[in-house]
Amino acid sequence: MNLRFAMVTALGLLGAMSVWADEKLPVLKAGSDVYSNVTVLTVTATDVYFTYNSGKGMANAKLKSLSPDLQKHFQYNPAKAGEVEQKQAQANAEYHQTVVYAPAAPDESQTQPPAVAHASGLNWRTSFSGVLAEARADNKMVLLDFTGSDWCPWCIKFDNEVLKTDQFATYAQNKLELVLVDFPHTKPQDDALQQANRALANQFHITSFPTFVLVNYAGNELGRQTGYLAGGPDAFISELDGFNRR
Repeated sequence: MNLRFAMVTALGLLGAMSVWADEKLPVLKAGSDVYSNVTVLTVTATDVYFTYNSGKGMANAKLKSLSPDLQKHFQYNPAKAGEVEQKQAQANAEYHQTVVYAPAAPDESQTQPPAVAHASGLNWRTSFSGVLAEARADNKMVLLDFTGSDWCPWCIKFDNEVLKTDQFATYAQNKLELVLVDFPHTKPQDDALQQANRALANQFHITSFPTFVLVNYAGNELGRQTGYLAGGPDAFISELDGFNRR
């Protein structure tokens, strides 16, 4: 099973039903967790994805943990959900085997120092699928930045301390393709981009900002950082390298 097939299989298994999109619920209870002022984003065979507290938070819940009334409302089918979860586990296991036995890429960093780049020259893209194609061609990883760029104080602080430094830019130029998944309050954003960003947040189960997700060129997650990380670009680069060595 090749990496591309593993990615397509996993995404196919997560195919979402949109009939409940934008439905509002005053309360949603999932096991011991209770959410208020809920807006449904999408529903899959296994999960419901939503915002809560009038859009201030984002979460997902297993349909099997909901009340019988909500399970019926969202057309929960235990047999279908079990089949999807089993296929997801199988796809993940097959991908893991592919990664474990894949030959390591030669390390050329010791023979040729990277060219210095400037943060102003970084290209933060918004099309995840397009970036994956480029990452495959260039043998790079992809970093997704889930952020609220004009209202989230920790996002802005991390941007200034890390993402806008030449040190990070130099690292990114040689190893990363960059995707900005922004949820601004005042910056203009067209409907298509808003929908695409919501879909990515659902796909990667994003519940807070900032969240950074590192994936390989097949779209499989290598690791993530949730929230602010102290230590500047050195700490962040070290973390990304650690994800890649797992």
